[in-house]
Amino acid sequence: MNEKSAIKIALAGNPNSGKTSVFNALTGARQHVANFPGVTVEKRTGYRRYNEFDIQLVDLPGTYSLTAYSPDEKVARDFILDEKPDLVVNVIDSCNLERGLYLTMQLIEMGVDLIIDLNMWDEAMEAGVDIDTEKLSQLLGAPVVKTIAHREQGVEAIMQAASELLENRSQKHRHPPVSYGPKLDDVVTDLSRTVSACGSCRACGNPRWLAVKLLEGDSDVKSRYTPNRHRHGQLDRKLRQSLHHLRSTTRQDPEVAITEGRYGYIAGIIREVVKQPPSDRMELSVKIDNILTHRFWGYLIFLFFMWLVFQATFKLGAYPMDWIDAGVGWLQSLLTGILPSGVISDLITDGIIGGVGAVAVFLPNILILFMGISLLEDSGYMARAAFLMDRLMHFLGLHGKSFIPLLMGFGCNVPAIMATRTLESHRDRILTILLIPLMSCSARLPVYVLFAGAFFGAQAGNVIFSMYLLGIATAVLMARLMQKTILRSEDAPFVMELPPYRIPTYRSVLIHMWERTNIYLKKMGGIILIASVILWLLGYLPKKSDFSQDYDAQIEQLTSINTEEAAAEISRLQSLKASEELEYSFIGRLGKITLPLVRPLGFNWELGVAIITGFVAKEVVVSTLGVLYHLGDNTDSLMAVLQSPSNRISGLAAYAFMVFVLLYTPCLATVIAIKREIGAKWMWLSIVFQTALAWSAAFLIYQGGIFLGL
Repeated sequence: MNEKSAIKIALAGNPNSGKTSVFNALTGARQHVANFPGVTVEKRTGYRRYNEFDIQLVDLPGTYSLTAYSPDEKVARDFILDEKPDLVVNVIDSCNLERGLYLTMQLIEMGVDLIIDLNMWDEAMEAGVDIDTEKLSQLLGAPVVKTIAHREQGVEAIMQAASELLENRSQKHRHPPVSYGPKLDDVVTDLSRTVSACGSCRACGNPRWLAVKLLEGDSDVKSRYTPNRHRHGQLDRKLRQSLHHLRSTTRQDPEVAITEGRYGYIAGIIREVVKQPPSDRMELSVKIDNILTHRFWGYLIFLFFMWLVFQATFKLGAYPMDWIDAGVGWLQSLLTGILPSGVISDLITDGIIGGVGAVAVFLPNILILFMGISLLEDSGYMARAAFLMDRLMHFLGLHGKSFIPLLMGFGCNVPAIMATRTLESHRDRILTILLIPLMSCSARLPVYVLFAGAFFGAQAGNVIFSMYLLGIATAVLMARLMQKTILRSEDAPFVMELPPYRIPTYRSVLIHMWERTNIYLKKMGGIILIASVILWLLGYLPKKSDFSQDYDAQIEQLTSINTEEAAAEISRLQSLKASEELEYSFIGRLGKITLPLVRPLGFNWELGVAIITGFVAKEVVVSTLGVLYHLGDNTDSLMAVLQSPSNRISGLAAYAFMVFVLLYTPCLATVIAIKREIGAKWMWLSIVFQTALAWSAAFLIYQGGIFLGL
């Protein structure tokens, strides 16, 4: 195979254009697809072979422009400039041709080889949109294909067009200059000649593009390509003259004039290629929005949908959860009977199965939660939720556009933090990233289900729902506080696309559920397994030889008495012996150190240890309790053990513990993501601030509840 057979293709397009669906169809990947902006916030790579080509496909962040005002725009533009893909597939929503072509114009300006993919063609046909693709191809100088990516229809036409273009067999390929109108075209052409004559910058291969960016006042491009004013003196003088000429002749800011010129050029293309005016495909969406985004009812409907999701998470998940719990107990009993008693048997049954099994029990709840969230996302409702909540959050000082990453935080805080790259303001990114860990990620759900199920019975679903509401309320209040203190700024207007409502496809929902399940399973087989083994060893060693009483002798005496009372006493003595051994172990000693800090919150030392280990991953809180409470001969379910009077955990303390888990330091992966995105200073602020917040909130709940007689 020769070197030329390896090619690189980038996929670029607006949010909601179905770009990631095209990427999935072309590569067989299973990337998350949702019906709201901000899903793809970094480039993703997939591979396939077509004819004699080995193809690397790169899914760039969804963006409306390549001006690099936000990090996701910068990622897309820098990839095209630096990586120089062999061609770019520009994915456009067929029903939003004018909006999609704005990005196309910028790609044409950059001089890249293009394939235009008119995606969602089925919706265009339903809406009565009739596009002359042959004429569009002639005007843009690029092949045009039609696809229905979520059904994997037409995607092979992309590869066929790519093959012909790469082999120079495409008759539709050229690079037509974008016209900005008579007042601007001469200025752009004149400045591009000066750029070309300069001969000392890296962009001279595409002088017209650089000329346009300089006229737009793109500071990033100017510093990137013309860093030395002395070496570019003639260019700098010509640029000042051109800008003065544009301002005096157009009476506009040059950037605005160029933007209007692009849209004027696009309007001319639309008149040429759209044979029928599109019917109002948004008509039904508008009617639904009148209800779902209503100033009063909209909030209640949103709360109802979220309440319904969490009720289903607990109520429907309770049945398979009980089955898995019973299966874990059966497996422990089976292995206890098969394996010879000793260290290996205890490690497998108590350490591995006890720890990992305690987390595996909650897998159905995770699946149901993400099925509900996926349905809301794919239908287009989540975008409405962001629009709706903007009114309230602006009143409290939080930017409305930040609501999308915050919503994503319900799934996992790490991709939610990455999703803040769609925010133009660096200050808004910092604020939103600091608030995202207050959103209840899926890793916290097992803790909520465990404690709510153990202590709140029929009200467990409502209690879990209250955790999510409390996280949102705390985030809003903290945003208000930060904007008045360390992150002052003026409110910015919130502009967001509201996509049409769509019926979620089963494939998209299943992909979303599998993504979360896969992450959960990997954690169980990785970090949770390792943590469980380490915790078991810390709880097993050192062995205690001197007990407060001779438990073995008492148990031996009672074994000859075949009564229920004797059996109960044996169980009690075994539990007391195991408790003394555990308190003597390394983990028990660590727990005693935490006790002065957690006792005012109503926690025992086991909960104190679980808080420490939960810093690695919040699921480890449950696996820690599974290991600690199953050391010895205790085979009861974890919920039953927590309810035991010997643990001295009240319902009030259980609720305070759930609040602590909600608010305290996020997991290690989230902490690393915060450092990577906004720096170590903000990372440490997040750790210290959230730990103090969690302790204070749990203290107020527990001590306040006692004061009120709860």
